[in-house]
Amino acid sequence: MAVPVVAAVLLLVVSWQVAADGPLLGVDRSVRHAVRAAHRGSPDALPDRLGHLLSDLGSSVPAVPVLLLAGALAAWRGRRTGAGRWWLPLPVAALTAALIPLLVVPAKSAFARPGPLGEPLTAGQWGWYPSGHTATAAISYGVAALLLARVAGPRAVRGPAAAAVLLSLGVGAGLVWSDFHWLLDVVASWCLAVLVLWALARWLPRPGAGSRQASGSSLR
Repeated sequence: MAVPVVAAVLLLVVSWQVAADGPLLGVDRSVRHAVRAAHRGSPDALPDRLGHLLSDLGSSVPAVPVLLLAGALAAWRGRRTGAGRWWLPLPVAALTAALIPLLVVPAKSAFARPGPLGEPLTAGQWGWYPSGHTATAAISYGVAALLLARVAGPRAVRGPAAAAVLLSLGVGAGLVWSDFHWLLDVVASWCLAVLVLWALARWLPRPGAGSRQASGSSLR
């Protein structure tokens, strides 16, 4: 329980500071100054290209197709092994893809936080808090790994799970490096993803649960 509690508390604190323009936002400014200094000290264009590439990995494409593909693969594997409710990963993947904008867009509109470049929001424009790209990456890739783990076992999914974590961290780093988001925008979305993944992990049936239940029913 420690992980979701810490994530929830951190999300609440950061959201409060963003809404109140509190002193914690000084962390954002300090990080941005450090990033700007690193840009000046690195005239090579490669880090900027890498930052943009990592940021793009948090777009709906490719993150959502990866999520849907993982749901389809998990359902196919579950059907082959005779798992109970083998079809469940398909609606879970689809509903997760639909959930992400429902979590992020209202918050962006409510907080209406300007981005690092300081440009004022235009009429009807969403704010920068929390980061939509970070939430899309962390939730999509994380749920994809979780669905695969439910049918392949934790050992077989260590690679996808590690890839999901690295992609989520990489997208956040790319957004901050490219001046697309403040650091706390990214941190808030990481916390949000942790809560979604924790809730989903508790709700999804454990591997073999359906088979054990069916076996017990046949004995009775």
